[in-house]
Amino acid sequence: MKKRPRKLVGKMVLATMMSVVLAACSSGAGTEKAEPESKGAMESYSVGETFKASEPFNLSILYSDQPAYPYKKDWLLFQKITELTGVTLDPTIVPMSDYPQKRSLLISSGDAPLVIPKTYPGEESAFVSSGAVLPVSDYVDLMPNFKDKVEKWGLEDELEGLRQEDGKYYVLPGLHEEVWPDYTLIVRTDVFEKNNIPIPTTWDELYEAAKKLKEIYPDSIPFSDRFEFNSTLNIAAAGFGTKGGWGFGNGLTYKEDKDEFVYTSTTPEYKEMLTYFNKLVSEGLLDKESLTQDDDQAIQKFVSGKSFIINGNSQTVVLHRNDMNKTLGEGNFSIAKITVPGGPKGQLMSGSRLENGVMISGKIKESENFKAIMQFIDWLYYSDEGQEFTKWGVEGETFTKQDGVRKLADDVNYNGLNPKGTKDLRIDYGFSGGVFAYGGTTDLLHSMFSEEELKFQQDMKDTKEVIPAEPPIPYSDIDREQVTLLSTPLKDYSDQNTLKFILGERSLDEYDAFVQELEGQGLSQYLQISNDTYKKYKENKQQ
Repeated sequence: MKKRPRKLVGKMVLATMMSVVLAACSSGAGTEKAEPESKGAMESYSVGETFKASEPFNLSILYSDQPAYPYKKDWLLFQKITELTGVTLDPTIVPMSDYPQKRSLLISSGDAPLVIPKTYPGEESAFVSSGAVLPVSDYVDLMPNFKDKVEKWGLEDELEGLRQEDGKYYVLPGLHEEVWPDYTLIVRTDVFEKNNIPIPTTWDELYEAAKKLKEIYPDSIPFSDRFEFNSTLNIAAAGFGTKGGWGFGNGLTYKEDKDEFVYTSTTPEYKEMLTYFNKLVSEGLLDKESLTQDDDQAIQKFVSGKSFIINGNSQTVVLHRNDMNKTLGEGNFSIAKITVPGGPKGQLMSGSRLENGVMISGKIKESENFKAIMQFIDWLYYSDEGQEFTKWGVEGETFTKQDGVRKLADDVNYNGLNPKGTKDLRIDYGFSGGVFAYGGTTDLLHSMFSEEELKFQQDMKDTKEVIPAEPPIPYSDIDREQVTLLSTPLKDYSDQNTLKFILGERSLDEYDAFVQELEGQGLSQYLQISNDTYKKYKENKQQ
């Protein structure tokens, strides 16, 4: 019998040890509730109090650098955080385009900063089993402002959707008082008015409007879209009784009448939505390039007058106006966001009151400032004072406030609110950026809206019925691995064929064949695991 070389034996021993460690991690080791160290913490900290560290400390944070307002270490934002709280932030700067990948690498290597913002619910799941991120639900008693808003706004059911199989959640989401719609269609209202075309309130009316525009302007493309059509599919889907584009998610849709999840792209509702947009393409009303072109190409068509409809939000409508002042001339056009058209299922709107939030590294358990850090995060991200500060800045310097009404300082601009301002709230001061400023009361959210945007919000509120949140599917670690392997190719194949069906590259007569092709890629197994997990969760909850 041959002897194994020493190096090989050593490697086998190491592999065995590693497997034991990994097994311990996957079985939940490292996720036990830690008793927090309290150096720097306030002895008495509650709602309405400004957090002030009893001993100053530095805190590492991951920072997603937005090219529109690139990071500056001397921003007033950082200076004031230190002055107010005694906490000096130590950011690790990552370009926004690389943020998800870099975040994963840093967490996996154990090099992540303690505070990890810009994490969307669901993105934390990959880091749960290893203990790399903190089960924050164990420590919300240290966060009075977070708890207060959850209770006051009735967010318990929505937080329930964040819980993993162990019953805990691992991300602190941004909390909104109400659902906040933003993306919709932006239209050339002057062209609609000039030709006596009513602003469409349904997708059928949009089809009729686009037909008239094509008749009047035969060389035009009435609707040429950006975001590779993913935003339009997302906002349209609710009215068709389905999901799509940015909202396709894991591909599952809950059917209340069956009390089970189905695969979205196999449903009649999804097919009906694709049939509608295929009709627009086939009749030359929707630009074929909408599903593939760069955003800049779509924008150029809109601002130059070659198209009359595009998807956008409250910020892009301001940018388009600025561009069109140059291309068409100020006063020669008018554009506006319209209420999202309704569909066959009615005037419905999907949306959550939770948005991207904060993960906390599991290494916080070793920090002597554990309790103080939790109090600081609670104040900065969830207190009324902290949310106003990260959004508006410093009263008397970047804004004024009288009788509850906030107004930008004379020399400060933000998103066209004060166009005469020579300084920008984000670029020059660091406020209203995506790393810190999200969530809050409807009053705070609306405080930075133009009159036009406030009207859009009110119209959406008056017109739309919000679809209830779907129940959670808290997968086990093993099942999560399996569903990831199954769901990724299923989504990719659905995306590819969504494009083909809309563009007419594949006949809608082949839709049943498409569904069978999904079956061949493990669809039944994916649904089985997902529905079994959901039923188990439901049974445990009822016990």
